[in-house]
Amino acid sequence: MLNRIKTLASLFLELGPRWSAFRLAYAFRLRTGLIRLQTPQYAWADRPLKHWLKPDIPSEPNTYAAWRKQNAPKFFFDSPYRNIHVATRKINLAVQEADRLLNGELKYFSHEYRQTGFPPAWHDGNQKHWSQISDDHVIARRALALPDEAISTNMGAASATNASQRHDDIKFIWEPNRFAFVFTLVRAYAASGDEKYPQAFWQLIQDWAEHNPPNTGANWKDGQEIALRLMAWTFGFYAFIHSPSTTNLQISKFTNYVAAQAEHIHKNIAYAISTRSNHTISEAFGLWMVGLLFPELKHAETYFNIGRKILEEEATKQIFPDGSYAMYSLNYHRFILHLYLYAIQLGELNHFPLSAQLKTSIKNSISYLSHLIDPATGQMPIYGSNDGALVLPLNNCDFTDYRPLLQLGSVITTGQPMFEAGEWDEDVYWLCGEQTLIPNPSPIGRRESESPSPNGRGVRGEGEISFPHGGTYILRNDNSRAFLRCTNFTSRPSHADQLHMDLWVGSHNIAIDAGTYLYSGEGRRWRNGLARTSAHNTVTVDDKDQMTLISRFTWTNWAKGNVLKHTDNLWQGEHDGYKPVRHKRTVMALEGDRWLVVDDLEANEPHHYALHWLLNDVPFVKNKNSIHLNYESSIYKIQTGLTNGEGKFSILRADPNSTRGWRSRYYGHKEPAISLLLETDQRTVRFYTFFGFENDSANQYLKTAQIK
Repeated sequence: MLNRIKTLASLFLELGPRWSAFRLAYAFRLRTGLIRLQTPQYAWADRPLKHWLKPDIPSEPNTYAAWRKQNAPKFFFDSPYRNIHVATRKINLAVQEADRLLNGELKYFSHEYRQTGFPPAWHDGNQKHWSQISDDHVIARRALALPDEAISTNMGAASATNASQRHDDIKFIWEPNRFAFVFTLVRAYAASGDEKYPQAFWQLIQDWAEHNPPNTGANWKDGQEIALRLMAWTFGFYAFIHSPSTTNLQISKFTNYVAAQAEHIHKNIAYAISTRSNHTISEAFGLWMVGLLFPELKHAETYFNIGRKILEEEATKQIFPDGSYAMYSLNYHRFILHLYLYAIQLGELNHFPLSAQLKTSIKNSISYLSHLIDPATGQMPIYGSNDGALVLPLNNCDFTDYRPLLQLGSVITTGQPMFEAGEWDEDVYWLCGEQTLIPNPSPIGRRESESPSPNGRGVRGEGEISFPHGGTYILRNDNSRAFLRCTNFTSRPSHADQLHMDLWVGSHNIAIDAGTYLYSGEGRRWRNGLARTSAHNTVTVDDKDQMTLISRFTWTNWAKGNVLKHTDNLWQGEHDGYKPVRHKRTVMALEGDRWLVVDDLEANEPHHYALHWLLNDVPFVKNKNSIHLNYESSIYKIQTGLTNGEGKFSILRADPNSTRGWRSRYYGHKEPAISLLLETDQRTVRFYTFFGFENDSANQYLKTAQIK
């Protein structure tokens, strides 16, 4: 009971009285059913187009469609279709993906195809009011009295007949309902001019509407999901409105569907604001976009003004001065940047520009991410939550490739591309036009294994780079770099990852972050299990997390990180998550891409300490207290040990009974990794980890290292 009171007190102090009061009031509205009265279920026919339009706008389908075509606000393109820029060398991949959709295969989380049928099953058959549907499989399991084994993430198996027997991770329901495949249909139509793609678009829109009446079911539960759906829908709407396959009735119905969903976001925008997250930004974007592109709606100005106000405010609140992001997640950072870049361009086209301050924040973010990317592959560390979101899939690059984002962001914020021409250019083509693709990029883009940053820092050998607000620190060696996590959280933490370290040698991510996998998965261990301290490259004490996890996404008793020293070749930091135990980590960049990591833990009584490293899954050889990783170009050695006392050393790969030895680069997909663990029971301990090459010995470097 005392621990519960302490946890609630910590939550109150960290998130504030206004947040606590709002959440209590919102819970009251849910429990009493008041929210069902405020957002009632109804049939589409109950509120026809005339209900949503301004009095002077015609509502009869033919006259409305004519009005719409003559008065539509500007979009990124104005022709029915056009040829894809020559830089997109594999446009047939878009055609192939679009054809797979038409054949009943849908790509989930930008990675894995699943057989869904065409049109897909939009939900599991639950037609309750959206507020009566849980997005947490653990809560649903308890309500249904089902064991964990009844839970599945196979959306293909979901149907009305078995919905009472099992519960899906709701993200597998939401994924097809985001309509990200619309971008693929548009790209395929641009490449081929084949009318089957606009026909598919309209068939899918109508089928969705028939199976998802307003405020009914899972697809009305989350305003962010609605906003992303509207983003994709309007992209397709502008691409296909002049197609011979598009009818006036389809146009009028489309606006009806948009208006109802925009109203839903508007009525629940206070909850989105309370999340202080990407949800706040995405739902504000949805309102702003509908208000801008559908001025004929009677509430268009309200939507536009509210959306713009929140977008401006949240750019200041959520993007830190150093360009890092308040959710401490690189994928969510990409998520909100795609929305802001989209809004910047769309606003400029329609003479409603966003503020210079907002644009500066976006520019800082692009600069920040440019320090983290491997230019040869587009890869970055996968810090923080990763729900598989890719809200602007306008290219053939892999989900893990951040070059499309940085190329687009660099062009929009600096007028210059960051990289040489490649498939990552297609986003720029769609949003900015072919004329913006400059053949010779700026010095920012002339990047090989290491490169200049937009502000001149971060050149190879320069060493120290700090982003203290976001808690990211970089050390560089000849052809390797270490990324360190250490921060004093000012907003809700994503993962319990203080002092975590990623290590990259060239384009090889040697010591890795585990990622996310699932928010609501099989059994308790996969209920956002990779967010825990034990999954990260750091030290755990007494098998506990650095902070207290009270729900899938909420940590209390935030661990406070403190950087003690940061030079060209040394970084040292500590955190208090295990107080009164003190954990200090020292990282040294040694000669020739060798690294030494020393972890010091001090306490007044014995504790169980466990040093963990998660390594990329390559062929390996285990030795007494070291491992040799066999890469094609070289054999890399990781050696661990204690300077005093004895410890237990173990290596595990893909443990079927725990989260140990797993990583996830794509939501819903996990793959083996190599988990190295060194455990000891002592009062005070010093761990060391040496990263080097096959014939190296850690001892020679330990003797010369001057660590205080």
